[in-house]
Amino acid sequence: MTEFPPSDLRIGDAEREDALRTLGEHMSAGRLDIDEYGERSAKVTTARTRGDLLALFGDLPDPRPRFAAPTPLVPDPARAVGWESRPVGQRLYAALVPVSAIVGLALFVFLLRGFWPILLLPVAVLVAGGALFGDDWRRDRREFERRRRRSRGSGR
Repeated sequence: MTEFPPSDLRIGDAEREDALRTLGEHMSAGRLDIDEYGERSAKVTTARTRGDLLALFGDLPDPRPRFAAPTPLVPDPARAVGWESRPVGQRLYAALVPVSAIVGLALFVFLLRGFWPILLLPVAVLVAGGALFGDDWRRDRREFERRRRRSRGSGR
């Protein structure tokens, strides 16, 4: 992951608008004449990085443009897909799969009657649950992968 110095971070429209407003304050205070204001305003509109903007304010006192803190590269844990965010039906199904396997095996062993079709109970639960919730589980996995790739890509 590459880290950029704060002056090399890219800016957006909000930062440019703040810089134009700040230049207007300096002009109103008499620190800039109309020509200097025009030249610097033109440079503000073409600025790409924080350093480009700060260079325009090098010979001026405060106020200077303010920049928001850079967004963290770590994904927000509140947005992570977790067990609690699942619908109740999915949570019940996820709990039912191991329970049905254990119950099926226990009935087979303890009844000792050789009623082998009871072993199909876990398979039936898996098939039914996969038909009901399969796409949603895969969709969450794809979304997780997409977020992970985005967070890696934004750190370059």
